[in-house]
Amino acid sequence: MTQSSSRIAVLIDSDNVSASHVSHVLAELARYGTTSVRRMYGDWTSDRLRGWKEAANEHSIQPIQQFSYTTGKNSTDSALIIDAMDLLHQNHLDGFAIVSSDSDFTRLAARLRESGAQVYGFGERKTPPPFVNACDTFTYFDVLQVDEVVPEKETSTKPTPGSAADENPAAARPTSKQLRQDTRLMNLVRAGIVAGADDDGWAHLGEVGSTVRKQSPDFDSRNWGFSKLGDLLEAIGLFELKRVVGPSGGTNLQVRIPMKK
Repeated sequence: MTQSSSRIAVLIDSDNVSASHVSHVLAELARYGTTSVRRMYGDWTSDRLRGWKEAANEHSIQPIQQFSYTTGKNSTDSALIIDAMDLLHQNHLDGFAIVSSDSDFTRLAARLRESGAQVYGFGERKTPPPFVNACDTFTYFDVLQVDEVVPEKETSTKPTPGSAADENPAAARPTSKQLRQDTRLMNLVRAGIVAGADDDGWAHLGEVGSTVRKQSPDFDSRNWGFSKLGDLLEAIGLFELKRVVGPSGGTNLQVRIPMKK
């Protein structure tokens, strides 16, 4: 699904996001295109944003200074929104990545989509649903770290309290029973399969994932601890999966809801 020709603007609300997430966000966006514009917004005179200097240098992100004119008011949001609209009309960009958990960007995301741009949202689990649903795709910070390599000496077959698996909800995989009891998950998957099914009930896995994300932008198999959608569906254990060899020799995965006998 990689689109190397797509040009994406990354706009980071540094007042609302930790610098530790930047490398993971940029790595995720590499799947969709080239992050040709990278900007981060905040009051850089504040000591609490000191950690962003290293991230800016390492990832070549342009810092945009926005003074906090009034206590309790966030001027950063306005600066980011204005820049986003300028970029929309001045540059030939294909998408925008808004990195924030702030619901103030809900209308911005909707407006960018209305203009035909893809909107990729990134934030914490606390991100309000209106902002999540205004994006084409929304990814939570914690799932971006699921596939990190852990040194062998730190690996344990049984997580201990306070470990990464204990702190990261996406790192601990639920059982098949727990997955089946997740009503929202099951409804989304079934609806996605039905929407893309052929006469025999088979649907291409890629189309299923695309359909589900249109209904629920934050849908991501990594939310349940699985790197791929196929692995998640196999773990649920209620669907039939098969690999089909295409004319070019490549294979793709298909899925269907078992036929009633």
